Amino acid sequence: MTDSILLSTKQIAFFAANGYVELQAAVPSNINERFLSAIDAIDRREDGSPENLQKLSRLGGLMAKSDIPAVPAGTPLYEAFKESTALGALVRLPSVQGAIQSLVGAKCLLDHHFVHVANGPLAYGNRPQISQHLHQDSTIDPRESAFDIQMFYFPHDVTSDMGGTRFVPGTHLRVVSESAVARYQNMLGQRHIACPAGTVFFMHHGIWHGGGVNSTNLTRFLYKLRLNPTEPQVRLWDTSDLERDDSRQRPIFFVKERIDPESVASILTRPMPWFENDTGRIEYIQRIRFWRNLIGDETFDADYWATRLECEPKLLAS
Repeated sequence: MTDSILLSTKQIAFFAANGYVELQAAVPSNINERFLSAIDAIDRREDGSPENLQKLSRLGGLMAKSDIPAVPAGTPLYEAFKESTALGALVRLPSVQGAIQSLVGAKCLLDHHFVHVANGPLAYGNRPQISQHLHQDSTIDPRESAFDIQMFYFPHDVTSDMGGTRFVPGTHLRVVSESAVARYQNMLGQRHIACPAGTVFFMHHGIWHGGGVNSTNLTRFLYKLRLNPTEPQVRLWDTSDLERDDSRQRPIFFVKERIDPESVASILTRPMPWFENDTGRIEYIQRIRFWRNLIGDETFDADYWATRLECEPKLLAS
């Protein structure tokens, strides 16, 4: 195991509020090329010929023909991929390993992995295509304190016209029915991933997302890896920057000093563009409760959102 680079408190607070952490161009080109070689996709150009399209088929046979192993669910991550392989090197990169350890722990388990493929218009005879519907992978997940992460790895450059995954930051704590959320399109604040090669996103399992339409003549690949924790997800990151003031209640509304916009409380109470003025406050409360779990402190609050709801004088008197 290499020396991992753990996430900071501010990065974890951002994850708690937004549902993801991004490591841009974190994977070096030699690992990206080894991964593409493992799936026989160094040349991603589409020319419309049957042979070419069969090679770059949307799903058929890619995993079976590739050097990527089939791994039983529940296998410890670092037993799943040999260090000598592209994926083994990927998950052992100090920054990637550190992000994984900070979110689900060093002894996490592989839930599943998959290579998602988005072909260009030639693969469909230039017929118009539609984006994958917006959805949440974990509608049936009842857990409140534990969470999985989904690692999205882009081994090549993704341009804005390649249909990179779109997702809606801040939706991860709002459990919904997948079929119901599919009706929403082009939500305020959604992101369409366009990134340099080697970029890795770590997503909370509940974030709303969907694939886009690739309008280029290059096949787009996305490798997804879902990981489960095996230990309490409490203070797994680098807490050296966790300040005492981060848990201290601050004045609200009538204030005399400038509020630090990068404090944990500020990050947890920063609205998303899709928030409504009233129901958006529910998300603040959800984030605060999530942060309580992450730091192991049931008394934490930001701007009194949770405490005022928990104030029951009759119960306190008894």
